[in-house]
Amino acid sequence: MELNGKVIVITGGGRGLGRAMALEFAGKGAQLALVDLNQADLDETLGLVKAAGSDGRTYLCNVAQEAEVETLFEKVYNDFGALNGVVNNAGITRDGLFIKVKDGEIVSKMSMDQWNLVMDVNLTGTFLCAREAAVQMIKNKQEGCIVNISSISRSGNMGQTNYTATKAGVEAMAVTWAKELARYGIRAASIAPGYIGTEMVMAMKEEAREKIAAGIPSKRLGKPEEIARTAAFIFENDYISGRCFEVDGGLRI
Repeated sequence: MELNGKVIVITGGGRGLGRAMALEFAGKGAQLALVDLNQADLDETLGLVKAAGSDGRTYLCNVAQEAEVETLFEKVYNDFGALNGVVNNAGITRDGLFIKVKDGEIVSKMSMDQWNLVMDVNLTGTFLCAREAAVQMIKNKQEGCIVNISSISRSGNMGQTNYTATKAGVEAMAVTWAKELARYGIRAASIAPGYIGTEMVMAMKEEAREKIAAGIPSKRLGKPEEIARTAAFIFENDYISGRCFEVDGGLRI
């Protein structure tokens, strides 16, 4: 896919990886539909997109709410007159041990709120956004691409039962959609980042960041733009579908 002039939706587009991907795509001439829950973050990203020589629009949407997502994608198509892809980047964490034991006694367990909140945003939100993007592309006979942001944690990571389940799920869904949607000219793939230097990670204490980096074969955190370039590569290579790209500096959890 030639990205120049294409309309791409990026969820979680207000900051972090979403902002990095927006800027990467903007540099290639794409028109961005930026989705998040914080208007100030969205406005800042859109300003950077415009400074990069492209344009876009912002949308407030809770991706876990079906009606909001249906309205979002209808509005995006009506606003731009096209829809060529979506990056399902919106995600949250609510970490905690599955069961916490102290001195042989169970002191806590992962709550249903911790489970459901992460499931709703990371898994259901990805499902809904991909579904509605596909509806618009099929209905309007436009080929396109769906990219899910998974995680190296999809293989299992202590304290993240909920998160790992969702990140394994979004990878598996991309494989399924690649098979189901190919007949309509729609591809699907996923990216599994390792430890990336987003605002959240960089806010950690320096000693903590150094400890993380020491355990990575590349001996450094990844850069948000390295994930962004991977997303652009998937969009631009029309023979990529159904695969997960691990971008983790050689780290395997």
